[in-house]
Amino acid sequence: MMKSLLCAAILATGLGTATAQTLAITNGRVVTNTEAGMVESGTVLIRDGVIEAAGADIAIPDGVETIDANGGWITPGIFHPHTQLGLIEVSAERSTSDVAAPAASFTAAIDVADGFNPAGGHIPDSRRRGVTRFAVFPSTGSALIGGRGALANSSGAPDSLFDDRTFLYIDLSQSGAQTAGGSRNAAWAYLRAAFEDARFYPGRFMSHHEGDAINRFDAASLVSAVRGEIPIVLQVERASDIRRALRFAEQHPAARFILAGAAESWMVADEIAAAGIPVIMDPLRNLPGSFDVLAARLDAPARLHAAGVQTAYTTISADLYFNPRLITQHAGNAVANGASWDDAFRAITLTPAEIYGVGDRYGALAEGYAGDVVIWDGDPLEVMSAPVAVLIDGERQPMTSRQTRLAERYSERVPNGQYGYRH
Repeated sequence: MMKSLLCAAILATGLGTATAQTLAITNGRVVTNTEAGMVESGTVLIRDGVIEAAGADIAIPDGVETIDANGGWITPGIFHPHTQLGLIEVSAERSTSDVAAPAASFTAAIDVADGFNPAGGHIPDSRRRGVTRFAVFPSTGSALIGGRGALANSSGAPDSLFDDRTFLYIDLSQSGAQTAGGSRNAAWAYLRAAFEDARFYPGRFMSHHEGDAINRFDAASLVSAVRGEIPIVLQVERASDIRRALRFAEQHPAARFILAGAAESWMVADEIAAAGIPVIMDPLRNLPGSFDVLAARLDAPARLHAAGVQTAYTTISADLYFNPRLITQHAGNAVANGASWDDAFRAITLTPAEIYGVGDRYGALAEGYAGDVVIWDGDPLEVMSAPVAVLIDGERQPMTSRQTRLAERYSERVPNGQYGYRH
């Protein structure tokens, strides 16, 4: 009933029409992600794509277009910190995938921005589920350094990739060890050598083209990460590998690190917190899919939050290229296993933005933040709740995708005797 009322209210405002420069969303439970907390009956005022005010008793100027949330939830857009949206259409069909280049000689120089497709078929389905921003990750190819990732919005617009070369991805898990030659020992030796190549670039390459581990072009690309200009995302799972990563971070104080995967991070939560390194992990990983994740458990997010680790959630167990839309369900699972609602929701909105250095623009409903707003028919972390409106930079987005169009097409019954292929 609530969903029907919300849809009716929003359609009555002309949701599918041209966007006004100023828009007010009223009569909803506003989740600010700020010290103001949650406002039971509040308003969000957006002007020229930017939030002008959010909270209770917001004055709405005359003539401003208004959307009545009808008692629903008004939240920041979901920020997924770890996807491969726009890089893969069908994983089993190699020609539709630009996520990895196993035959390439390049490593750090690989840039996902070159292959990102803003019109990727899985992006609209994530947008329909409230995902307005996301990080785009490469996979490793010929070496454990996968390349540089980027940040995008889910509008599907040609300019939706809004921040490229945002971070460097390195795989130091079991799969990275295999890529490096067969062992973790080789993986860490390769990484140390690559760091040295970058630290002494370009001098090391004056007399010959190759470094100890990487070539001149890769070294030039790795420099910004080694200097701390962009963070390095280390894919690690085992507690022992995480401890090794923490030692490496201590040895390279100029560089900034993020741990991804981190299935056993709860075992070393205090050490991670002391190092001040963020973690991107999946709250639904609790099965030993490999020897790397034997100690994965469902209350790991709660333990990380309790230790003070800056924690964002991902959807590794569901997939990173077509199921990022399930991130709210994963966050809800974290709440079911001990995390607070505020911590869990922050882990899929403001915390990812902060991790990537854009927390002053995205992930909160406050003055000066981008007008990325989602109206829900219920608690966004409940599996049966759904968005009824999504705005990106103050512009209302279509709530359709290839999946919805297919459902609409094939839900129509054809009477017996008629041809199914005639439209």
